[in-house]
Formats: sequence, structure tokens, C-alpha cells
Amino acid sequence: MLRIYNTLSHSIQDFKSIKPHQVGMYSCGPTVYDYMHIGNLRTFVLSDILFRVLTYDGYQVKSIQNITDIDDKIIKRAKEKKVSIEQVAKEFTQYFLNDVHKLNIPWKMGEQPRATNYIPQIASYITVLMEKGFAYKEKDGSVYFDISKFPDYGKLSNIKKRELKTGTRVLSDEYTKENVDDFALWKAVPQGEIGSFPSELGWGRPGWHIECSVMSQETLGDTFDIHVGGVDLIFPHHENEIAQSIGKTGKKFVHYFVHGAHLFVDGKKMSKSLNNFYTLKDIEKKGFHPLSLRYLYLQTHYRQEMNFTWEALEAAQTALFRLYEEVATWDKPKIGCAEFEGKFFTAINDNLNMPQALAIVWELVKSDYPTGAKAESLLKFDKILELNLWHVHEKGFKKPEEKIPDSIMELVKEREALRKQKRFSLADQLRHKIHKLGYKIEDKEDGTVRVKKLTIDK
Repeated sequence: MLRIYNTLSHSIQDFKSIKPHQVGMYSCGPTVYDYMHIGNLRTFVLSDILFRVLTYDGYQVKSIQNITDIDDKIIKRAKEKKVSIEQVAKEFTQYFLNDVHKLNIPWKMGEQPRATNYIPQIASYITVLMEKGFAYKEKDGSVYFDISKFPDYGKLSNIKKRELKTGTRVLSDEYTKENVDDFALWKAVPQGEIGSFPSELGWGRPGWHIECSVMSQETLGDTFDIHVGGVDLIFPHHENEIAQSIGKTGKKFVHYFVHGAHLFVDGKKMSKSLNNFYTLKDIEKKGFHPLSLRYLYLQTHYRQEMNFTWEALEAAQTALFRLYEEVATWDKPKIGCAEFEGKFFTAINDNLNMPQALAIVWELVKSDYPTGAKAESLLKFDKILELNLWHVHEKGFKKPEEKIPDSIMELVKEREALRKQKRFSLADQLRHKIHKLGYKIEDKEDGTVRVKKLTIDK
């Protein structure tokens, strides 16, 4: 039986679905105005792992992951590029789908509703909230949710009642931990302006929070089993979803909230200004296989903060390739290793303990069982891990060779010539230049020189 940490109860609980053998699961998807960074991708891998574990446990899982294709950030990007919001959303939706495909997350992990396809339903939903007294309309036509009308506001995030500032409003989709205010359900936008849609509420566009409530309940019902996202969404996004959803239906919204912890880079929050904001494209440019990143994610429990470094990614890729080299030589699958299968599936059902599951994988690899038996079990594990072990076992594996650019090798030759001339100061300057370009020189005792690609920018 799966045991999972439920943010709503602030404890690990036995998972019990609303309907026997069926699970409704909603994952907060991307806001498609830019490339997804590696912190975003970690959360999507969490959703994928949970989906796979539930499926292995015998559940029929209906998994929904929305695409937010209307938002302040999308509008801003469209204005900057002087294109339509549809063009921006289409471009970055495709980038997102390409990224998750490379991480072995299905292109469609179930259904992926777009917010702009639900404008009529959103407007009707908001109308009900106004009729029930949970929302009010301002003179400009915008509609806000009155958090003072929802007594349980703050239960998910543990926001204290005294911190609530009822009657004050958040005008933007940009929120901070201090924004404990009435939030926008509908933003009035004049006809003809970018981001304006017709509705029973007049011309305008939905707020960010209401989009997820409507899309999740339209696809999964008023009450569903699991809602997944990053910890940054606990407040205000998921807190606001709960308020408006229960306000509208009078029913419990979600039974289990599952949140993945933050990812830091070299111990710091990712920021473009710090030049430590990385995408999957950046990972690939440095010569890493995308699944090395997936392997790296699996090494840290989803509820623990993860510190990304290039050294850690290099170590993850080394371990993954070593696993590939082992599996590629094994015999065809036969009767598996029940001992290891039991331990593995106990680990993944123990609050998705993937670090422990990986440790069991290596115990199996190093064991004395026949390789055919090990293959049977490991390939079964890979239905959860999704590290392409099936492909490697069938097709073999050849470790990719590291190619050093000709421009770097020219600098290496120039340095060697300077060393032979005993112009060591100039040779050291070239070494530093090569280092800054991302490569390291190792001078061997036999007089040969080895050039290796660095994984950290200096």
C-alpha cells in the first residue's frame, strides 16, 4: 500500500482512493511564456513517478496536467516580441513537451487542458461564487474572492488568521509570501486589448488560481484524489484553489496534496541575474544525457531540498552509464529476484523513497544472482525509474566519446610549444584561458597531455 505525505494533514498517510482501483490526479503544469528550468522539471518528474507507482499498484489513473496559456507573464512576453499570446503559448508549449519527452515523461500524461479553452466555464464558475457571496465585483468589472468569507482559509499553508488582510486586493498574477489578500478571479480587460476574452462577466481574462480549479474539476469532478505541485505553490496558489473550489461546490476539493521541495544551484536560489538559471537545453549543451538529470533527481527524496551542482550531475551520469554498461551484457530476462523486487516496491510505496529504490537497484546489480534473473527484476523496476534500461538491454550501449573542439586543441598545442620554449608564464596564461573556456588540462608523468571538459563554469 502506498503511504504518502499529505500537505493537507501535514503527515504521512495511507493512500486510499475515493473510488476503488481508480485515481484522479491533477498536476500543476507550466505557464508557457519561457523555457522550463531544472527546478520546474524536477516537479514534473515527481508527478510522473507518482503516476507510475500508482499504476504499478493496480490503479487506473486519470492524470491531468494543465497548460496555463493566459497569464500576465505571457501577455508581457507577447508585447515584447510583438506577437500574439497564442504564438507565445504555442512556441513554449512545444519546448515544454520536448523537454518532458526527453526525460521520459509521456507527451501527454493523460490530458493537458489549456486555460483559454475554458473561458465560458470559468466565467460561469465565478458567477456562482458571486451568487454565494464569496466574490464581489469592482467598478471596473474585475471580480475578487473575499477570503474573509472562507473560515478555513490558511489550513493548507498554516497562514495565521491575523496575517490576513481582507478587503485589500492583489492586482497581479505575481505573488509573494506576504500577499495574503483578496485575489482576482476575473480581470476586466477592454475589448480589443491583448488578453481580452468575451464572457458573461464582460470582456477580460481569468486570474491564475481560478483556471486550475475549473480545469481540475471539469476533468476530474468536484472532489478528486491527488493534487501535485512544487512547494512554492502551497501558498497562495493551492490555498486559493481550495477556497474557491469549496466555496463553489460546498464539497471537499482534494484528499491528498503532494508537494516537491525546492531545487537550489550551488546552494543558492536559481536566478538569471546570478547566471545559475539552467534549462534542459543548457544541460545538453554541456554534453549531458537528459536522463542523467532524471537519475540525479531520483537520488534526492522529493520532500528534501535538492542542491544542483555540475559535479553532482557528472557523477549521476557516470553512475547511469555504468548501469547501462552492466545491463547491456546481461542475459535475456528469466525468473526474477523476489527478494529485491519486494524491497524495491516497499521503498517506492514508502512515500516515494526513490533514493532507497536506487540503492536497491545497485544491490541487485552487485548481487550473485544470474544476469537473466537480475534483468527480469531490473527491467520491471524501470517501469518506475524510466531510465531506458529496456532499450539498453536490447540494443546494447556504447559510451559516447567526448569530442574536444578544434579551437581548444589549437590552444593546447600552442601551450605545449610555449612549454618547450620554457616560456612557462605565457603557458600558464593559456592554461587559464582554456580553463575559462570550460576545459581542463592534465599533464601526465609520461609527458602526454589530457584535455577534459569541465562541468563547472569558471
